[in-house]
Amino acid sequence: MQQLYLIVPLAPLAGAIIAGLFGRQIGRAGAHWVAILGVAVAFAVSCVIFADVLNGNVFNGPVYTWLTSGETRFEIGFLIDRLSALMMVVVSFVSLMVHIYTIGYMADDPGYQRFFSYIALFTFSMLMLVMANNFLQLFFGWEAVGLVSYLLIGFWFKRPTAIFANLKAFLVNRVGDFGFLIGIALVLAYCGTLDYAAVFAQTQFLSAASIEILPGTQWGLVTVICIGLFIGAMGKSAQFPLHVWLPDSMEGPTPISALIHAATMVTAGIFMVARMSPLFELSEEARSFVLVIGGITAFFMALVALVQYDIKRVVAYSTLSQLGYMTVALGASAYSAAMFHLMTHAFFKAVLFLGAGSVIVAMHHEQDMRKMGGLRKYMPITYATMLIGALANAGFPPFAGFFSKDTIIEAVHASQTPGAGFAYLATLFGVFIGALYSFRLVFYTFHGKERFKAGHGGHGHDAHAHGHAPHESPAVITVPLVLLAIPSIVAGWVIGRVVFGDYFGGAIFVGPEHRWIAEMAHEFPGVIGMMLHGLTSLPFWFAIAGLAITWYVYIVRPELPAVIRAKAGFLATILEKKYGFDEFNQWFFASGTVKIGTGLWKIGDVALIDGLMVNGSAKFVGWFAGVVRWVQSGFIYHYAFAMIIGVFVLLTLFGMLATAR
Repeated sequence: MQQLYLIVPLAPLAGAIIAGLFGRQIGRAGAHWVAILGVAVAFAVSCVIFADVLNGNVFNGPVYTWLTSGETRFEIGFLIDRLSALMMVVVSFVSLMVHIYTIGYMADDPGYQRFFSYIALFTFSMLMLVMANNFLQLFFGWEAVGLVSYLLIGFWFKRPTAIFANLKAFLVNRVGDFGFLIGIALVLAYCGTLDYAAVFAQTQFLSAASIEILPGTQWGLVTVICIGLFIGAMGKSAQFPLHVWLPDSMEGPTPISALIHAATMVTAGIFMVARMSPLFELSEEARSFVLVIGGITAFFMALVALVQYDIKRVVAYSTLSQLGYMTVALGASAYSAAMFHLMTHAFFKAVLFLGAGSVIVAMHHEQDMRKMGGLRKYMPITYATMLIGALANAGFPPFAGFFSKDTIIEAVHASQTPGAGFAYLATLFGVFIGALYSFRLVFYTFHGKERFKAGHGGHGHDAHAHGHAPHESPAVITVPLVLLAIPSIVAGWVIGRVVFGDYFGGAIFVGPEHRWIAEMAHEFPGVIGMMLHGLTSLPFWFAIAGLAITWYVYIVRPELPAVIRAKAGFLATILEKKYGFDEFNQWFFASGTVKIGTGLWKIGDVALIDGLMVNGSAKFVGWFAGVVRWVQSGFIYHYAFAMIIGVFVLLTLFGMLATAR
């Protein structure tokens, strides 16, 4: 099986290398075939490994040693258990669907081969991350997905907005990665190893150890480690306040929006915290921090989605909110529920992103929902799949999102971790907001009058006037949508096995005092029973209320949105400004950095280096040369006079010394 483990990451890597280095030789078709074949092989082998893991076969061992420093070995190795096997299947399947979809979406793009190389490399990076058995390889995959996301967000590098967005994503993630590195460094400093198993074996020592960050202030070592690691997760998984990069990443092509935000990069932080559960269970302070950050992200980012008109940005803010739900579950020690929501979310969020891309293609790359409407009769398959995605995202039974989202809300309600009360209210009311923005997208885009007739199609032209009426996307786009819509419906039905059936086993550790999920398992009534019970629960009726209000506002009374916007006034402005984070970052960090740089240039470079050291030394040499030139006049009587004065001075000094004796 070890050879199969190697095939999973190396197959996409091979596709990326061939498509990237030999793209011109093999052509466009050759590039997409090698990339798709590589990811398809990874998916097929991942399924085989998944079945093997279900039979009880777990692997944890090194592949090779990169270097040895003293007694510390830095290794590349794999940990194949039920947690990593689940991630391998989800990542490779969603990636395969995105690769196939890309054939249709990027058909006319001049960077076709380069794009396939990038997304295959992105898949390789994520697979290396989830298969890691040590912090070194985790960090390699962590940074690799960040690097490739930089390339993909700025793929259309001639657009200034794309370059700004990928630089923003790169810098914000560096902030998070600084905390991540601190956490890893503390693990190495105190444990002497980066191997997961060896670190987890020292939990008793870690829980008792303390560290002095400020003089006279003692912090629990494991708390500092966990908060450092989670700050890294805040960057990758776009948690408040390091969330600002994710909406701007919509500047990249839609396939990569789906890949980054559904199954890969943004889920890396969630997976990492779940993998580190033996450490996080030791620190209530760290879990409380995680809970509060997740609650803020889940609710307040959902509100921003209500005022977005760019179809992709609505889905992007939806992603932020759903990541907040996963983070809340992690803070409540409901790691299995967080991973289950990660899985279900990967399917329905990929449907929403790829469906949005299908609409964008049909509308000739128009993304403003105000210039759409009435598209359901032109695009029935896209409409049906996006409706499924919206229902799953809003948490309606029997769709996948209902099972995972309701479980998280119940788990955080049962949690005793400080901050759980706030997180419960945030996730509960987030269901109502989630239904609002989900169906606002559906109704605005697919229902109502055809606003694109009076508006503009892509590139500033009236779509119908030029004979370019919207139409259903080709099969290469719609087939991945249908294949992703199926698990968006049925993936939640395995909750009894995955969440309540101890599927993860030893892959996830939960302290005996935090077994909310185990307590809920005793009362689990089965899939049908959970759906029936859900019909009487608060989240379901909140979702119904959101659907009803959205239907009334956007279908029955379509003039109301403008009235509500006018009445909302300052509140709507705050949401449209996204709470002012972008403006603050631009003013404080970007402008502040420019001002610091300007000051260092003027004081350090111009005044000190050029003015004092370079020009100053030249002026000093000139002045000294002038003095010497005055002394060395060339006249004998000047030299004789100087000698007489010198003799007089010497005689005076000798006389003073003799008198002193």
